[in-house]
Amino acid sequence: MLIGVEETIQWLKNYNDKLSEQKDYLSQLDRAIGDGDHGINMARGFQQVADSLDDDFDDVSTVLKKTATTVMSKVGGASGPLYGTAFLKMSMACKGKEVDAGVFAEMVEAALGGIKQRGKSEEGEKTMVDVWSPVLDMLHEGEFDAERLKKTAEDAMQNTEDMTATKGRASYFKERSQGNLDPGAVSSYYLFAELADVIGKGA
Repeated sequence: MLIGVEETIQWLKNYNDKLSEQKDYLSQLDRAIGDGDHGINMARGFQQVADSLDDDFDDVSTVLKKTATTVMSKVGGASGPLYGTAFLKMSMACKGKEVDAGVFAEMVEAALGGIKQRGKSEEGEKTMVDVWSPVLDMLHEGEFDAERLKKTAEDAMQNTEDMTATKGRASYFKERSQGNLDPGAVSSYYLFAELADVIGKGA
C-alpha cells in the first residue's frame, strides 16, 4: 500500500504547515498576476482542514471527503472550488479501495479532470493544471517514486514562469503575466512535495 489513513492525515497537516509558512510568498506571487489573496485564503482554509482531521476516519476516502467539504466552505477565491473539487474527486476515486500506486494515479486523474472542468482550463494556460497534468503523466509511466514525484511537480511549477496566462484574473495581464510563477501551480507543487516527503519517510 502506498498511503493509508495515518499518512493521508500527516500529508494534509504537513501541507497546512507549509501553506502557513509560505502564505506571504503565495500572496506576493498572486499580487503580481491576480487578487493577491491566494496565500491567505489557502492558509486560512487548510488550518480548518488540519483542525478537522483529529476525528477518527475509516479510510483514505473519508479523510479526503472531509477535506473537500472543508476546503469548499473555508477557502476563499477561485482556489476553494478548484482544490475542493480535486479532493472530492480523489475521495470518490479511492472509495472502498486501498491506495496503492495504481489507485493513486486514478485519484490524480479524477482530480485533474475535475479541476479542468471546474476551471475550464487546459494545459499551457498558466494554472494549477500545469502541475497536476505532468504529475499524472509521470504516474502513468508506472513505478511510483517519491523523489520523482517531487521533482516532476517542481519542474512543472517552474515551467509556468514563462507561460502567458489565459485564464482567470491573471489573463488580464496577458504578456505581463510572463516572468511570474503561477500561485496555484506553486501551491499544487507544495501539495505533491509534502506527499512525497510523507511517502519517502515511510519507504
